[in-house]
Amino acid sequence: MEEQSSPNYTIGMDFGSNSVRAVVVNTQNGSEVGVAVYDYPSGEKGILLDPSDHNLARQSPSDYLGGTLETLKQTLQLAQANDPDFSPERVAGIGVTATGSSPLPVDKENRPLAFREQFAKNPNAQCWLWKDHTSTMEAHRITEFAKKDRPQFLERCGGSYSSEWFWSKVWHCANVDPDLFSAIHSWVELADWIPSVLAGVRSPEAIRRGICAAGHKALYSADWGGLADKEFLERLDPRLADLRDRLFERTYDASQCAGRLCQDWADSCGLPTGIPIAIGALDVHYGAIGAGISECSLVKVIGTSSCDCAIANLESETPVISGICGIVESSILPRMYGIEAGQSAVGDIFAWFVERVCKGNADTHAKLTEEASSLKPGQSGLIALDWNNGNRNVLADPLLTGLLVGQTLHTTQAEIYRALIEATAFGARMILEQLESGGVTIDRIICAGGIAERNQLLMQIYADITGRELRISSSSQTCALGAAVVAAVCAGTRKGGYDDFETAQQAMTSLSEEAYQPNRENQAAYQPLFEIFKTLHDAFGRNNEPQSLGTVMKTLLELKQRARVHSTSK
Repeated sequence: MEEQSSPNYTIGMDFGSNSVRAVVVNTQNGSEVGVAVYDYPSGEKGILLDPSDHNLARQSPSDYLGGTLETLKQTLQLAQANDPDFSPERVAGIGVTATGSSPLPVDKENRPLAFREQFAKNPNAQCWLWKDHTSTMEAHRITEFAKKDRPQFLERCGGSYSSEWFWSKVWHCANVDPDLFSAIHSWVELADWIPSVLAGVRSPEAIRRGICAAGHKALYSADWGGLADKEFLERLDPRLADLRDRLFERTYDASQCAGRLCQDWADSCGLPTGIPIAIGALDVHYGAIGAGISECSLVKVIGTSSCDCAIANLESETPVISGICGIVESSILPRMYGIEAGQSAVGDIFAWFVERVCKGNADTHAKLTEEASSLKPGQSGLIALDWNNGNRNVLADPLLTGLLVGQTLHTTQAEIYRALIEATAFGARMILEQLESGGVTIDRIICAGGIAERNQLLMQIYADITGRELRISSSSQTCALGAAVVAAVCAGTRKGGYDDFETAQQAMTSLSEEAYQPNRENQAAYQPLFEIFKTLHDAFGRNNEPQSLGTVMKTLLELKQRARVHSTSK
């Protein structure tokens, strides 16, 4: 990029599970000159729940629009206050990323059904958040049909279709609320809907959909002509085959634009009309770009859940990795395979224990973290499985639950807290080993997200259990930053952006100097615990011959005694 007398800027927006974040970024050096966060006001921490069904998780589309307006206005005000070079006229583009699969039912005018008075209080008319698991039966049936008739569908999603994904949720809506379903014209992923709203798109068919959400969540691939074919959908349910005609025929990667900022939104936010809006994508996929992803690196965004992303060259053979939930061409960077895996709950597990079981708060998290830090690996005699919200990978089974083994009458809250952290780290190692067994080379691990930034105990445990150095993205808004990087490429060099992602990443992304190295003594101590984790993992999670669990408790007691003797002797 040619030297500029004054920098240009892009805006990245990240629609998360509990809030929307927006960041204004200097395209020359990646400095974040304005950051705003808007907590969704509806439901419990922004999530609409049903006490009678723990699998239900929805969000209000009005929260998204309110959050869009407020964060854009706030970030622009902060940017003007923080950077004398900034002015709204120098904003070259907007990028959007969001959770997924989080589809919204919309009408012919691209308005959410929830905005109609008769559906306003109907949870099925809201956005179906990624963590909604009400459609487990539909996901199972899709998997069974595909195994028999379309095995190629499952090769790209780890061998089974998930209740977290598009078609499961759409089909479940049709089954439980046929009247509402008949009023729905189309369904749009949140990551695609927000760019379409900013661009003033009034028809779902006119939305430029991203390959990211479509490929990873909606059975879309150029290899089989786009979306799952009508014959397959007809066999599932004729209503799904009929819906297919009202969805989309093609998708776009991160190098493309979704549209340009319309007059209404430009006037409301104080931005120039016509600013390019990048194609939307799933949060962690653009977060991987914001963390500087390249071949042989793994980006872990650790938050309420955890999502892992890697990329592989298109010139290599298409990876087929059992239990890994997504391998999609150009879903992260153009002309690269995007590989996605993850855990259905990480921070949510800690929040469940602290807030629901211990009836605590943020101070309780801090207290338990400090107490847990004094424990040695194995000292508590506990081991847990990280399946409190099912297993996303490598078992890909939402019908699994959490497990804690080894507690006694003397077990403390801090010991349980540490065991839960260790469980998520063991789950992370299972995914890492599965990726490498499938031929994906991983030379470095980059972590992002609030937990990675703030919880040093967790990061050290992850380093010890995986045996890898862990680096941290320097941005506290890595997903939003990634969206801003994509917006800079969408804008191009004529508008102060870039013509390729490698150059944009070099200029706009960086890693923190802090790095977590594995403690070799702890790494050795964790190995027998990991073997027990794998025993429990396979015994409870795989549909094969049951393994004997008769030695698990006794081995945990032995490791507990060994760790306590070793700790006392020091």
